[in-house]
Amino acid sequence: MYNYRLDGLPDYPFQRLAGLLAGIEPARGLEPIIMSIGEPQHSAPALLKETLTAHSDGWRKYPPTAGTNEYRGAVAAWCTSRFGLPNGFLDPDVNVLPLAGTREGLFMAAQLCIPPHKSGGVPTVLVPNPFYQVYIGAAVMNGAEPILVPATESTGFFPDYDGVPKPSLARAAMAYICTPANPQGTVADLVQLKTIIRLAREHDFVLVSDECYSEIYETSPPAGALQACAEIGEGLANVLVFNSLSKRSNVPGLRAGFVAGDADLIERFSKLRAHGGAAQPLPVMAAAAELWADEAHVDENRRLYRLKANDAESILRKRFGFYRPKGGFFLWLNVGDGEKSAQKIWKNAAVKVLPGAYLAHEAGPRNENPGAAYIRVALVHDRKRTSIALTRLAETLSAS
Repeated sequence: MYNYRLDGLPDYPFQRLAGLLAGIEPARGLEPIIMSIGEPQHSAPALLKETLTAHSDGWRKYPPTAGTNEYRGAVAAWCTSRFGLPNGFLDPDVNVLPLAGTREGLFMAAQLCIPPHKSGGVPTVLVPNPFYQVYIGAAVMNGAEPILVPATESTGFFPDYDGVPKPSLARAAMAYICTPANPQGTVADLVQLKTIIRLAREHDFVLVSDECYSEIYETSPPAGALQACAEIGEGLANVLVFNSLSKRSNVPGLRAGFVAGDADLIERFSKLRAHGGAAQPLPVMAAAAELWADEAHVDENRRLYRLKANDAESILRKRFGFYRPKGGFFLWLNVGDGEKSAQKIWKNAAVKVLPGAYLAHEAGPRNENPGAAYIRVALVHDRKRTSIALTRLAETLSAS
């Protein structure tokens, strides 16, 4: 009496982590610090409370699924400015749809894009390995075959979809990319983005570009798929871009994001969300529109992450495979055995990190998990707590 496809879903990473650490008591006298989840802990912008209060009458009204003109307009204006798009390239009425965060949209995109059959067989979904778990869940629950493509150090932590066997490409309904990548912090350049967009159009699949970490970066703003489309000059066909305020503005609880891209897909996405999506309340959309229009708080947010990256570099130096990610706020550390290290770090340092194996899956001729040797560390706390946690982590690993 349930959907049998649920049996094909792996346990979510944080459920697996809870099981791994069950019965292990963290070191006494040390304050536990949670760095396993990418939940921003910086202060939310002051304008958030002000705008929510000013639009409090909106709580009494059902919100429109398509969002407000102001919200879609703010998103289109931000995208145009941020990615240098030609004026009018992104029409807020036909190319933009609000979402309750990106997670909802990334999952529902599979319901939108995966047909029952393609090229005479079961549709495939191309997924980088390691990956954000929602990608696999979306593919499995919609009857597709996930094709896991290595995104390891040897590939520059970016998947080479052009190298996927032709039969799998012919059956491809979707391809997910994440840039900056979770967990590796890799940033795709315009050449890579253009290559995969052209591949999507050649084989008639939808590129789903997850760009929710795009505003946390080291030096140069990461390129985006909208920008790549504009430079190619053939419109937005076969492309959907997802972003949100969760990381950009430190408001993961606001659940304010968007999908932008192919007008035909956006129209169909709107129809789908009318049946099963969670429309954002009017006060939330009003506040979110203000946040998309303000860059001052984003500049400060980025500065804080850079300071913590400086501290991480000083504390970890070149140990444990440390490198500064070009984007995002995760460290992807090679510790030899991610699960054993996570247990040891929790027990001896009272710091909770996520084993990399929980963000990847066994694949390839040797059936190896490309994340098994790694841990993911989220630099989401204030600078002092982050430095304390990293110092404890480094001491624990060095004593191994």
